[in-house]
Amino acid sequence: FLCWYVLGNSLAFGFLDKPNRFTGGSAFLMSGFFDEKTKLRFWLFHGTFCATGGTIVSGAMAERTKLKGFGIFTVVMTSVIYPIIVHWGWSGEGFLNYVDSHGDRVSVFGPAYLDFAGSGIVHLVGGVAALWGAAIVGPRKGRYDEAASDAFDGHNIPFCVLGTFFLWFGWYGFNPCSTTSMHEREIAHVAALVAINTTLSPCVSGLIVFFLRAKVTPPLRLDVGGFSNGILAGLVAITAGCAYVKPWEAVIIGLVGGISYQCGSLLLQRWKVDDVVDAFAVHGVNGLWGILALGLFGNPEENIGGNGSLYGGNQLQAQLGASAVIILWVSAWSMVLFYPLHHFGLLRLSDNFQDQGADFMEHSPAKAYHEA
Repeated sequence: FLCWYVLGNSLAFGFLDKPNRFTGGSAFLMSGFFDEKTKLRFWLFHGTFCATGGTIVSGAMAERTKLKGFGIFTVVMTSVIYPIIVHWGWSGEGFLNYVDSHGDRVSVFGPAYLDFAGSGIVHLVGGVAALWGAAIVGPRKGRYDEAASDAFDGHNIPFCVLGTFFLWFGWYGFNPCSTTSMHEREIAHVAALVAINTTLSPCVSGLIVFFLRAKVTPPLRLDVGGFSNGILAGLVAITAGCAYVKPWEAVIIGLVGGISYQCGSLLLQRWKVDDVVDAFAVHGVNGLWGILALGLFGNPEENIGGNGSLYGGNQLQAQLGASAVIILWVSAWSMVLFYPLHHFGLLRLSDNFQDQGADFMEHSPAKAYHEA
């Protein structure tokens, strides 16, 4: 939030006298906010999205990453990488969504990029950075030693489930509240549709992952942790299109989202990328699917903002173009930051640190929790 306060919000929403399609550049340190107090709640709401983008990466790199190295990355992520993407897609002046000389909303790829609450702008950004971070920092010591594989299982599945429900509940703040107001009947109806879709998609996604892991793929058992990540995958997948599609379409998006998550998780295992919480499979893969799904679904005749190619619309070209730009931007910054940090010894904890545990080596108290 401090980075968002000092620089991030200004690059995202700091409008200039002559609109800049690449970045904003005004209202530093919230200057002028008390002349237009509606900016205060807008700043806080979008600050939470910014923080989310950074925290996605932390889960993928957990248990072997130095705090100082990750701190440097997080400062750049929340000050520059994420805010500039926000300007492209959500400011109303960026090259992914702006008003042309005819008064129409467009992008450099044709129709304006659509992403109601951040499948691409938040989750794809965090997921791509998570993939690069996990790959560059390397796996935890012993992670792929067959004899020690059980040592890396989560130690408290009930807490994982509780955390999943916290996140799901929080999503009703992110998605429906992306209407930014509900005092008019029509806007309240939009928020209701968003809430319904935000409920249905994760239900389907979670169940399909639960079924796949029980009957089709390893572990061929009832995997509650997989169920939890499947729920999150469905939430990520519907976040872009939650206001633009009908509930039956949200069910299909969630179904594909669950399958996409499972395929992404298996790929990470095959590539031996030690993504501790499957952040890339949840946020990266389904952030991408969520954007592309909105290029397919959403009937223009329903008058709820959809423009899907399955109904003769041309939204898919904008969604594809935006996806490519976001992936390239985040990948370039991630490599520029993570490789030097790793090279100069600022990113990875030593084997001894990992054996002893960072809690024991540098934190107080020396244990995050006590065993009975």
